[in-house]
Amino acid sequence: MKNKGFWFRIIFAAALIAIIIYTFHGSWEDIWQQITETSALILIAIGGASVVYHLFEAWITYSLARRYNPRFRYRDAVYCAFFCSFYRLSTLGSGSGVAAVVFLGKKHVGYSEATGLYAIQYILHKVSIALFSGIFFVANWRLMASHYRNYAVYLLLAYFLTLLISIGLILMVVWPKFHQLLLFLVRKLNRGHRLDNVMQKLKSSTGILEESGTKLLNDWRVIVSCILKNMAKLCFWYSIPFLILWQTGAVSLLTSFSVTSLSAMTAAVIPTPAGIGSTELIMTSLYAVLVGSSQAAAVTLLYRAATFIFPFVVGAGCILGERVVKRVRRLNPR
Repeated sequence: MKNKGFWFRIIFAAALIAIIIYTFHGSWEDIWQQITETSALILIAIGGASVVYHLFEAWITYSLARRYNPRFRYRDAVYCAFFCSFYRLSTLGSGSGVAAVVFLGKKHVGYSEATGLYAIQYILHKVSIALFSGIFFVANWRLMASHYRNYAVYLLLAYFLTLLISIGLILMVVWPKFHQLLLFLVRKLNRGHRLDNVMQKLKSSTGILEESGTKLLNDWRVIVSCILKNMAKLCFWYSIPFLILWQTGAVSLLTSFSVTSLSAMTAAVIPTPAGIGSTELIMTSLYAVLVGSSQAAAVTLLYRAATFIFPFVVGAGCILGERVVKRVRRLNPR
């Protein structure tokens, strides 16, 4: 059994690596070229910005998780942030939420409560992106209006879709009728009473999910605190283009905030796996207006490396390190 588990993990890891290579097969050479052509100081700066982003993400998770498990530690939340980044890329965005719920469950946060926690955290993240974009669009109005007036329709559509997504997620978490619909569907499938246990667990889980989601959403201090932390968190990712172009002076920090947040919000409502493709297209198009196509492509490639690939590598290192420590402890028990 141990050998089967070992080979399963090897095959699973190989499959993840194959997916990642296939996903970025057309970009690896360009990304590597941009990395080798960028100064070490700038690479350290954008890597540091990415790390601080995840430290703020961990702070949000920590503040919410401690409401359910007071012994939950900040370092656990940091591990969770990079753990989710690993699965965000390796599963093309679909597995980060599941990874967070599973990890929080192992840290003695109930799975239903963890699902509600992550859903609320994701909702507030989406709302914060829209707020950030709106604030800095207005703050940099002269430049944005003069260069991106033709994007006004897409911007309004992106805001509208973000609002719809947020409302839909809130209803999914706290709306009893949605939970009743789930129970109705399972009941229809449970003609031979083979799903009685599932029905019982679902009833319990939806009740806890509704209670935990409502509890978080009804506390305005939690909402305000999470939004402010999210806004601070986003500053570090959205400053990356400014750091990349810092030596050229092509864009200010304000412009980096406003243009990058606009592209991130617009790309987020396009249904592509983990935003792959949509992010590159929109960010390159928006920055090309300011710095030309070649520099815009360079900015996009390095931004992708800093926000997707670098956190994935750190997450992989965290997972590997944890497993090595566990193995050493098993072989050398105190």
